Amino acid sequence: MTCFSGIWVPLITPFQNGDVDIPALQAMTRRMADAGVSGFVVCGSTGEAAALSHSEQLMVLDAVIDAVPDCPVMMGLAGNNMASLASMLKQVQSRPIAGLLVPPPYYIRPSQTGIIAYFRTLADAASVPVVIYNIPYRTGVVIDLATMRAIAKHERIVALKDCGGDQALTMNLIADGELDVLAGDDMQILSTLCFGGTGAIAASAHIRPDLFVCLMQHVKSGELAQAREIFYRLLPIMQLLFSDANPGPLKAALSLMGMISDELRPPMQMASTTLKDRLKEELMRLEKD
Repeated sequence: MTCFSGIWVPLITPFQNGDVDIPALQAMTRRMADAGVSGFVVCGSTGEAAALSHSEQLMVLDAVIDAVPDCPVMMGLAGNNMASLASMLKQVQSRPIAGLLVPPPYYIRPSQTGIIAYFRTLADAASVPVVIYNIPYRTGVVIDLATMRAIAKHERIVALKDCGGDQALTMNLIADGELDVLAGDDMQILSTLCFGGTGAIAASAHIRPDLFVCLMQHVKSGELAQAREIFYRLLPIMQLLFSDANPGPLKAALSLMGMISDELRPPMQMASTTLKDRLKEELMRLEKD
């Protein structure tokens, strides 16, 4: 079973004239694999999964697996229609994936009991590890500590992408030792690692994956001064990348780097000219430092 540790990148989905740009996606993925990242997530919120058809999601998954066959790839699985999720799960699991990244069902705002039933139902149907995606500001669902502990008892639920913003919950789950806890909020990477978290799923790592990998290595080696130095070097670009709805600023930055076309699917909006100018300045500084 995959150990969910290190720096994982939740991939954007590049578009070219409205279609998924497979060559750009594969080139970008290979570049980050060469920088030493531990794995990839496809079709998460950063990948605009909600704007992709099921066939497009599977095409993106296949393209990434083909590009980096030796690197673990996790698939996002989100929704509130159980029959549709079950169908998609069967198709996804026919591929060699490392796991599933699953948020609670959005919009319907289930009770804590409903959340437990949801995760257990999907985990029962899964043949691969399941990673909980706790992101209440996107789903409208807060998962409390008792619910997390109940979900964690399932043998295939093994890790957490932590975007909950609840430091006490983070520390308690790390102390429990039942789940691999990965920072999902980029600004919390250093603190989560220092608490004992196993890694991060960091959208910002698209930009300088090498520095994120170095940060992780320094923390593992107990070299906290060096880790802090890298973190604060990266902090300005992380703040800019999340100053508007993700992945708008990130796609703008990658476009400035010549890696993709600056395209999103509506209702997502492109970054403003002002933000693009600030991103350009910060990218230049990051390369010089």
